[in-house]
Amino acid sequence: MAKLILSMDGLVLKDIPLTKERMSIGRKSHNDIQIDNLAISGEHAVIVTILNDSFLEDLGSTNGTLVNGAPIKRHFLQNGDTVELGKYKLKYINEAVPQATPADFEKTMVLRPDVMRQTAEQMENKAFGDTQVGAAAIGSAGQPAATVSVPPGPAAAPAALPLAAIQVLSGTGSGKTLDLVKTVTTLGKPGVQVAVIARRPQGYFITHVEGANFPVVNGKVLDAQAHPLVDHDVIEIAGVKMEFFVKP
Repeated sequence: MAKLILSMDGLVLKDIPLTKERMSIGRKSHNDIQIDNLAISGEHAVIVTILNDSFLEDLGSTNGTLVNGAPIKRHFLQNGDTVELGKYKLKYINEAVPQATPADFEKTMVLRPDVMRQTAEQMENKAFGDTQVGAAAIGSAGQPAATVSVPPGPAAAPAALPLAAIQVLSGTGSGKTLDLVKTVTTLGKPGVQVAVIARRPQGYFITHVEGANFPVVNGKVLDAQAHPLVDHDVIEIAGVKMEFFVKP
């Protein structure tokens, strides 16, 4: 199991096992990892762990989040990474996963009007690196659009699991589909609402990552726990409706 080692000025304070899929970090008491220091925002960052992979997201904190000395907004954690929050450090330990190569970092697909005519497979190859680029255009007209990003991960789930996809139901991207071929697919608009769909041997699960509003599935607001998806579920994230379906 992956864990964090919390320290300050070289003094180890405690070990924190990543026992939940979503663990929030911040100054306020409701966070899973509370660091009561004025340099830490009330809701500073979040770590989402799917299978053996962990993803760190800064939640628009005042003083920012550093990993190995560099500021980040979203980061795919590797064994030995050091997260810096003010004077505090969180060292990420996950010896079960081999060290990733630079090519393994998160690739972000931005769905713009000029690429909407391309197939989902073609769009998947339009990688812009690990930096968010502008706004995508699958939101409704005149509204901030959502970004669909595909972080790296282990090889696709076993062949016994049927391939599934999502189809956009609202906005200028209505009718477009994206095959869920990666272990983890991120949906939403950073800073507004973000969720991930994980492809596991047991099926497909959606988990809330960021934002005051939680994903809605078939009209029901989800909580912080992973929620299994079934054929023809209708998902709403960041104002965009999409349908989850199992491909024949």
